[in-house]
Amino acid sequence: MNSLVPLAVLCGFGLGLGLWMIVVNLPAWRPLSFAERVAPHIRVGKRSSRMLEDSWRAESRSPALVQFAAPVLQQIKRLASLHNPGTGTVRKRLRAAGLKINVVDYRSQEIICALLGLLVGAGLMALFALGRPTNFAFALIVVLGCGIFGFLARGWWLNEQIQRRARRVLTQFPTVAEVLALTVGAGASTTGAIERISRICHGVIGEEFTETLNDIHSGNSMIQAMQNMSDRIQVGAMTRFVDAIVVATERGTPLAQVLRDQAQDVRDASKRELMEVAGKREIGMLVPIVFGVLPLTIVFAVFPGLALLEMSY
Repeated sequence: MNSLVPLAVLCGFGLGLGLWMIVVNLPAWRPLSFAERVAPHIRVGKRSSRMLEDSWRAESRSPALVQFAAPVLQQIKRLASLHNPGTGTVRKRLRAAGLKINVVDYRSQEIICALLGLLVGAGLMALFALGRPTNFAFALIVVLGCGIFGFLARGWWLNEQIQRRARRVLTQFPTVAEVLALTVGAGASTTGAIERISRICHGVIGEEFTETLNDIHSGNSMIQAMQNMSDRIQVGAMTRFVDAIVVATERGTPLAQVLRDQAQDVRDASKRELMEVAGKREIGMLVPIVFGVLPLTIVFAVFPGLALLEMSY
């Protein structure tokens, strides 16, 4: 009986994976890409059926098994690209997290986390095997699962670092934009305003402006240096801020008013995000109230009456 448990686990996992892939790829659940939504409105001059295109003819020459497995392969590729992005994407994410490591070091950390997961899984199974006999297939599945979990944990921690840094940038950005607007409105140049921000500001955004100032001193233009800072931070508000500065510089728009408007937009976005978080917290507070406080209240209200009825009899 124990020898059939790992086989049953594998069969259940395969059944669940297949049902999940079928549900995800249903037309009602599958999200349409931007190209698929726009294509019916811009497709002109096509009088033949799309089923007769060269892409379909090329697919028709492939074996039937390959065509049958194509959706599965596409799903696997999508998941692999999501959890294991390419070198360029990893480099951008490392810059967004503010880490001073290269892609090779990050890959090494992923491998180390996977090895640690394998060691933890092997240790757990060794401790479990001391008490009772363990099936080898089940132990192998647990150890490999711990290794995969350790590998994915490094990517999850990188996402957490990116989000924390983005929140710190959004917290400091309105004040920095106001200082930039005051400095530019007082008659200083944009480069002078950036230099002042790099002197008086501390934290993440101060480091970014210091690096931007060093980029300007190294020979790059102010616009290019600001765009490089936007690419490093990868925050939507910062990208709009840099684009507004670029447009105002090219068209001769008063830069101080543009900076004030950007600071106000960021404050409004922070207020909206705070309201959304507060709404989610309210829903989360309902769980302990409904399942914890309310049953106790009912018990305290009903129990004295029941005790009184028993005493009356």
